[in-house]
Amino acid sequence: MGLYIILMGVQGAGKGVQAQFIRKQYGIPHISTGDLFRAIKTREDDLARKIQQIMAAGQLVSDEITNEMLQDRLEQPDAKNGVILDGYPRNADQAKWLDDYLAKRGESINAVLVFKLELYTAFKRAFGRITSNEDKAYNIYSDNEAIEWSFEEHPEKAFPPRLKAREKATGAELKRRPDDANAAAIIERIEIYLKMTAPLILYYKNEGLLHEVDAIQSIEAVSAEIKTIIDKTL
Repeated sequence: MGLYIILMGVQGAGKGVQAQFIRKQYGIPHISTGDLFRAIKTREDDLARKIQQIMAAGQLVSDEITNEMLQDRLEQPDAKNGVILDGYPRNADQAKWLDDYLAKRGESINAVLVFKLELYTAFKRAFGRITSNEDKAYNIYSDNEAIEWSFEEHPEKAFPPRLKAREKATGAELKRRPDDANAAAIIERIEIYLKMTAPLILYYKNEGLLHEVDAIQSIEAVSAEIKTIIDKTL
């Protein structure tokens, strides 16, 4: 039997960091649907071309095709012992498809981890997030001892203040994801999460698979809690 873990949580809850912990601890790949859609743009197979045409036309990718894309990934050799799913399922229909697909393979979801985080804290974690070229992460509001930062006004106020930050030790400039700099975009992502996730929480709670994790804890404490949850399912 493989290990199948679903991660759910608002932006800034630390899913990415904990996905890497699970990957290293249990040797299963982290599958983000966002990453899959980005990767599909550079592929040249029939499935990729079908999805590229849909996206180029500005249409939404259907559940059926999203499921097909996920199935393609789940059947890659590195996923034979299980996966960490992030961003999938997005609705109850996708959740039911996943249950049926795994059942046909003699597999099932081991645990659904919901990272609980107060929404204002989630906003600050996203809006304040910056990284180095080596992908070392900082936050101007909470993890800022090793950095210097300020908001720089445009001389004519032609655009909102721009965040400037650098590492104290190296002087290296730090970068910010464009969508993290857009407060409206962050709020929209939170709204989408609340709308899409609530039904799935009930779905997996009824399945007896839901585990809530307090994401305000330290990274190490969250990792330890996750390991305890997963180990009990093995």
